[in-house]
Amino acid sequence: MTIAEFDHLPAEKKKELLLRCCGAAEWIQKMLPIFPVEDLVELLEAAEDKWNQCTAESWREAFAHHPKIGDIDSLKEKFASTSGWASKEQSGVNNADENTLDELNDYNSKYQDKFGYIFIICATDLTATTMLKALKERIFNVEEIEINNAAAEQLKITKLRLEKLFDVNKSKQTYEL
Repeated sequence: MTIAEFDHLPAEKKKELLLRCCGAAEWIQKMLPIFPVEDLVELLEAAEDKWNQCTAESWREAFAHHPKIGDIDSLKEKFASTSGWASKEQSGVNNADENTLDELNDYNSKYQDKFGYIFIICATDLTATTMLKALKERIFNVEEIEINNAAAEQLKITKLRLEKLFDVNKSKQTYEL
């Protein structure tokens, strides 16, 4: 889909497509008035600006729209609308050994118990071992630091998904309108 095609969609369809990129209702509402935009660069700059204007509660809402790293069952069931993107983003866990997956699951639970939201990392091109290392490091952060870390990772994910949604190099890829 091109940005020009997106510009001509009804507001509800725009919301639906933006939701695939970021699950924060506040961010989606802030994004709608920016269209039309000139190009992807302008769109990504606006996305970052609007994300940084969102509240921590909205950030947590966006985090809730992701499966836990390595949770393949959750990917297939709860996150069906983004499962194709998320499974590719999390492909680094596909070849992980059982011990690494068990540790990821264990530390994910500890992280969620501590912070009240799942561990967010832009998993694209990362191995399960790298994600586990980051999780083990970030779990010791205080909330004020970690919410900002998680928000920065969410922004990376959102930008990647916007690029996928509007990627002119994938002109053969279709999106259900």
